[in-house]
Amino acid sequence: MTPRLILLDGPSKGQVTLFDRRDLSIGRHPGNHLVLSDELVSRHHCRILAQQSGDFLIRDLQSRNGIFVNGVPVRERALAHGDTIRIGDRHILFLTEDQPADAGENRSIRLDSTSRQTATMVELPHLDSLYLTGTDLPHDPRATQSLQALLKISTVIRSADGLKPLAHQLLGLIAEASAAHQAAILLTCPPPADPLSFSWDDTAGFETTVTVPDHLLERAARDGIATLAREDTSCRIAAPLASRDQLIGALYLETTGTFDDDHLQFAAAAGSIGGLALDSARRFEMLAAENTRLREEINLEHDMVGESPRMQDVYRFISRAAPTSATILIRGESGTGKELVARAIHRNSPRAQRPFVAVNCAALTEPLLESELFGHERGAFTHAIAQKKGRFELADGGTLFLDEIGEIPISLQAKLLRAIEEREFERVGGTRSIRVDVRLIAATNADLKAAIEKATFRQDLYYRLDVLSVTMPPLRERTGDVQLLATYVASRVAAQVNKKINGISPEARAILEAYDWPGNVRELRNAIERAVVLGNSEYILPEDLPEDLLESSRPPPEALGQFRSSVTGEKRRLILEAVCHTKGNYTEAAHRLGVHPNYLHRLIRNLDLKEEILKALGK
Repeated sequence: MTPRLILLDGPSKGQVTLFDRRDLSIGRHPGNHLVLSDELVSRHHCRILAQQSGDFLIRDLQSRNGIFVNGVPVRERALAHGDTIRIGDRHILFLTEDQPADAGENRSIRLDSTSRQTATMVELPHLDSLYLTGTDLPHDPRATQSLQALLKISTVIRSADGLKPLAHQLLGLIAEASAAHQAAILLTCPPPADPLSFSWDDTAGFETTVTVPDHLLERAARDGIATLAREDTSCRIAAPLASRDQLIGALYLETTGTFDDDHLQFAAAAGSIGGLALDSARRFEMLAAENTRLREEINLEHDMVGESPRMQDVYRFISRAAPTSATILIRGESGTGKELVARAIHRNSPRAQRPFVAVNCAALTEPLLESELFGHERGAFTHAIAQKKGRFELADGGTLFLDEIGEIPISLQAKLLRAIEEREFERVGGTRSIRVDVRLIAATNADLKAAIEKATFRQDLYYRLDVLSVTMPPLRERTGDVQLLATYVASRVAAQVNKKINGISPEARAILEAYDWPGNVRELRNAIERAVVLGNSEYILPEDLPEDLLESSRPPPEALGQFRSSVTGEKRRLILEAVCHTKGNYTEAAHRLGVHPNYLHRLIRNLDLKEEILKALGK
């Protein structure tokens, strides 16, 4: 099957773009293969490339707002069947797997393209059924019988469990009420699902093959017209199936006897009533199947963002370590995401459904930390008015994460060592040993070997913790991930504060990548959050970033290029001219420039214009 892209939202929802070339371009410019009319989409946003191996690769073309695959920002990534791509505000489904046979080859329905109108044809728009409008209903036993059948159908659709049982019950009820010898349901919607069909025959039962004239089904499923065709040896009815003002397929009935206008009115009403239930059941099963597929295909669940080689090493470590119960030591500077690694290990382990309990060992004094870890008995110390379970007990069956393990007092380390080795301990003030099944993950930003030499950390505890270990790379060693992280944080923060952010300007990106980030991801997150909240533009600009970044990462003039230098010079000239024209009134100058006064002050500070302005004003 030719791979395809399906738009899941927007004005062109449901649009299918076939991947019938070596690469496919996506963007706002009309010259792209897939054009997205969205201001958040760059003119040339990204490309999807077909590889010789048969795989497909999506690549960002330095877009302002980035691309997301399954909610994660990426610059370049291999695509798999069922991946959801977000570009701006548009979501696109990428499909590669073969479709089941189409409706013409379906074992329940065989389309007959040779059959054409040979006798009387009666047509009825499906919403005009008397049983739906409630007007001019005949007062006769036939009408009463039809109304009772429609009432029974309404009852069935509330109790049926699953699409197939629902379709079978509907076919049985409709065939019984209409005295049909054959009946079938064809579902053609919603995209990107493939057509489904269900059939019934009065001799062969369900899921036999029913031959259906294609022109009747097309008239019903495409045009919304219920049709009664009377021929020499048979009568046929095709009625639309509708859901939420959308045609989703057709209902087909056939008899060797006779259908009349009342049968047509009944079939049209049954299609409208049953269509909504069939559509809902199919959508539910699609979502359930997709959820199962995603759970099966995802090899690693985590909340980390990054594609650099260093982060790939971390992901590989997590995938190997998670299935085991070995104790793990995570090293790394503050703010590198050590707790995210611990949580990812837990989420991908057999203990995922059990508790994940975290303790910051640096935040508590020794007595409080001992009580926090192991719990205490009533009366063990002042204010111990009740028994309290410790974190070891609370994490029983799950994972205990000890952050900043190097800060644990030396006097408490012996008890911790015993708890790790024996999985047994006593509460503070208690005498009874408590056994637990806990996986321990520890993290530190300290040099534990140096602490051992200084006698502030036990060597035996260190070797008990360092069974498996991984080091989180600082952000300065994975600068390629800075843009991904910044885009991801900006998107999250903008949604939280209900603010529109279209992306990060190239100038701001250059500053972010040039900075060495001593506070790592935590510092980057704070910087982007500040920029989103305080910025007055739809893009994050250099002026929105903290002063530390501007001072430490300002690129040399030659690196800015002629265009950037020209823009900066023009900014300086306009600001100086406006302030001098208003004789130093910054509020009026800001109004003259069309910017907020606070933004003008930031520009003056970031462009080092203060002294030049004072000199121009003669101060």
